[in-house]
Amino acid sequence: MQLATVTVILPTIWRYLQTLDAEPYFLGLTLSAFSLSGLLSGPLFGHWSDRRRAIKKIILFGNLFEIVGNLMYFMGYSKWLLLSSRFVAGIGSGIGSSIFGVLTRCTAPEDRANVFATVMACRQAGLLIGPAFNIFLRLSDFHVGPFLVDKYTSPGLFMCLMWTLLQPVVVFMYWDLPPIENVKAKNRLINSNEEKTEQELVKDEDESNEEEKPCKNGEYLSVGNVLNFHFLSTLTSLLISDCLFVLSPTTSVAFFVSEFLKEEVVVLLAAQFITLFNQTALETMVTPLTQKYFNFGELENSVMYCLAGGVVIAGFLFVRWLSRHVAERVVLVIGLSIANISCIWCLIFLANPRGDYPWQLTEFIIGIFLQVVGLPFVAVSQVSLFSKITSEKTQGFSQGVRRSVGGLATILGPLWAGGLTENMYIMMGVMMGLLVMLSVMVAFSYNQLVEPAVEEELDCLENEDSTCRQSTEEQ
Repeated sequence: MQLATVTVILPTIWRYLQTLDAEPYFLGLTLSAFSLSGLLSGPLFGHWSDRRRAIKKIILFGNLFEIVGNLMYFMGYSKWLLLSSRFVAGIGSGIGSSIFGVLTRCTAPEDRANVFATVMACRQAGLLIGPAFNIFLRLSDFHVGPFLVDKYTSPGLFMCLMWTLLQPVVVFMYWDLPPIENVKAKNRLINSNEEKTEQELVKDEDESNEEEKPCKNGEYLSVGNVLNFHFLSTLTSLLISDCLFVLSPTTSVAFFVSEFLKEEVVVLLAAQFITLFNQTALETMVTPLTQKYFNFGELENSVMYCLAGGVVIAGFLFVRWLSRHVAERVVLVIGLSIANISCIWCLIFLANPRGDYPWQLTEFIIGIFLQVVGLPFVAVSQVSLFSKITSEKTQGFSQGVRRSVGGLATILGPLWAGGLTENMYIMMGVMMGLLVMLSVMVAFSYNQLVEPAVEEELDCLENEDSTCRQSTEEQ
């Protein structure tokens, strides 16, 4: 839904701003406003979910900002209201860090890449569905009270209604998933019960039946059936440590340094920043470029974004299959290779299109195709690896930091491209330089881009150290 909110406005936002007498650089400012507020709200929503271990109320709260933001976009009195609307809607996008944090806690490490690929494919479906809405939204021409509903304002009204309808869906059809450690504790308890004698088992079942009596509010005391005393004490200590983490600045700084300044974490955060910077820069450049060289209108841009969304979804499904057979760092290298080829192609052919109209259109299509094909490889691999090399108990906050880095990229990307639409060689040259730097970083840190437990096991096999093997087995 979040990506649909963003992409549904892309085919028309440039002309919408032009009707409000906005300068060309205002396109970059408006697109960046959404990312700026998401950058600020992501870690806050993430830490909130770490402490509550549940996100249903967080989702409902975040959706309110999306509703208000899209309503402001629909009203559209001035370019400044349009800018403010994207900032307000972006606050709600911060719940993405909570969602990824919960997914990390609710999935096993070996299944995480598959799960993330599926979820991100669903998110990227918004890239396909959002612009497709413009095929019929562009035909709007009526009034709602004093407000005109046309091809520019209708996306805001439509998405406001969609977010409003989502609220009761979350209330009645969503429930929080249990963390993976809860499931493991329950399985251990079940296995231990199976080893007891028949007499003890009957006794345990009688006690269990007594514990499962409903409370006054109709809910069952399922926690007592799943967790033993040791796990409850561990959970309590985690909650207390989270509170102390917030209250103690020294602890916060120490945690941040130890968690996010590791070599492999820095590389993955760099991958997040550079790929999103390049992606949003190209997205910002696409609409003015198609208007200048191909005279594309709203319909042509909508079809273009729909086709690109279809390619991205297919890419995520392929990455989901590929991640079952190769390691995440291999998937990352494949994605970076495609991204480098795409950037070289764009630097050669899109910075200064050559030939007549059909040849220029072919150059453009190939460049955009290569760009969207490489995106799923980098996106899935770096998210999955990041979840494995950072602490699970603070995944919401960690994912918030990761998304904030991405938010910074989506702020700077449109600003960079919006001011250099007439200097494509400079714009594309910097993008190429960033990709080369990232490729060098990945090459030097390739051996560290694995899950810590796997890395220790590989070291043990290489050194043939019996002491190390023993410690790995104990872990």
